[in-house]
Amino acid sequence: MKINVINMAVFSVILALGTSCNQKSDQDEKIAALEQKIAQLETNSPVATPVNAQATQVADPSTLGAFAFPEEEYDFGAINEGQVVEHIFKFTNNGQAPLVISNITASCGCTSPDWSKAPVKPGDEGFVKVVFNSSAKSGAQAPTVSIQANTNPAVTRLRLKGTVTPKIAGAATPVGPVKR
Repeated sequence: MKINVINMAVFSVILALGTSCNQKSDQDEKIAALEQKIAQLETNSPVATPVNAQATQVADPSTLGAFAFPEEEYDFGAINEGQVVEHIFKFTNNGQAPLVISNITASCGCTSPDWSKAPVKPGDEGFVKVVFNSSAKSGAQAPTVSIQANTNPAVTRLRLKGTVTPKIAGAATPVGPVKR
């Protein structure tokens, strides 16, 4: 009887692991497809010109900075729910003018960015720090941050990715004061 129960438990674990691996690759494919659609919309969408708009000129390359990131995606692997992941994306300004980051927005409230606030001179290095809080998150995660700067293109995206293992139900930490 015990052997049958053990065999069933082992079979259940193997089945669950096989299913989660398939789901992860499926989710990665969906994320990649959505990112491609976003990139197409940004580059191919016709821009409506307001009636009162002034004529604009193409930006002079000598007035632009240029990001050179060694990596634009960081895989944090598998973590437990509630853990906080922090990663610093370093970059070099390969442009002809000081690079100025005007704003960075995160894809969700679970992600918070910090960055080099001072202009980064040509040839110098700067950073974008991304902090991901996995509380109340589970499964495959891929938070992004969008950087707005004096670059071409004007928006650059960085991404964290990984899997969050959910907490076991009923194994929550005690609430309130703890007797010692």
